[in-house]
Order: sequence, then structure tokens, then C-alpha cells
Amino acid sequence: MLVLVDPRDARAIRNKDNILGMYDLMINKRSPEEAAARFMASAYIQHNPLIPDGADALGKFFGQIIKDRARARVDVHKIIAVGDYVWSHVNFLNLFNDDPEDTGIAGVDIFRMDADGKAIEHWDVLQVVGTPKSAANWYAPNVPAANSNGMF
Repeated sequence: MLVLVDPRDARAIRNKDNILGMYDLMINKRSPEEAAARFMASAYIQHNPLIPDGADALGKFFGQIIKDRARARVDVHKIIAVGDYVWSHVNFLNLFNDDPEDTGIAGVDIFRMDADGKAIEHWDVLQVVGTPKSAANWYAPNVPAANSNGMF
């Protein structure tokens, strides 16, 4: 994992550690409600139109995913923290299926953190991860990848 954070910025280090802890507890350790309560501000503002505002709503959203998807997990590939902001580049695997060959959804998450180190606001962009044989296996399975660089 690539980590970019000023080692002299204690706030940024704490915020980065909290977001890494949130991903791990929420998805990999399958405790989304606990993770939302611990790492999200109760007045959490969500910019992803699939999820309502509020820490409780985020916990419930991922609670349903964890219930429905035994293989759901997240791999963090890059994380950058500066002051009150944390950016992460992740691969969400098996969020929408339980296929053991799932290549996942690449995500760039942006979190604005409050003074207590809890996420108070979130934006994301998501992209289906392809393979060398398929640029986007869900919606363009017969379109070969134009390069071999990979998503991460």
C-alpha cells in the first residue's frame, strides 16, 4: 500500500489511521454498525446517491452488503491524508456478487474529517475493474482492455 502523509502532521496521521480502521472493521471484519459508530460523525454527510446521510445509514447499508455477500472485502491500495482530508484508492470486492472471480469495483473515496478524527463528509467515484481480456466485465465484456496497466 502506498501511504502519503506528513509524519509531522499528527492530525493527518490520526485521520489516515481512522479511515484504514473504518474500512477494516466495516467490511473486512464484518462489523459495519460498530465501524460507523466509531469512525463516522453522527451528522455524516454522504454524497453517494445510493446511501442516505448519517452514520447509522452507512452502517445499515454495509450491514446489508455483509449479510448478503459472504466474500465482501476491501483492499486499500493508496491513501493520502492532509489536514482534515483523506483520499483513498481502494478495490471493493464482492459488493454486488459472491463470484470468487470478481475483479471488484475500484473506488476513490474522499473523506472530510472533524476535529475528533471522525468522518463528517464523504464523496466517491467508482469504476468497474476489468481484466486484460475485458475492459469492464459487467457492461462491456467483449471490449478488450486498451492497455495492460491495471487499475491499481
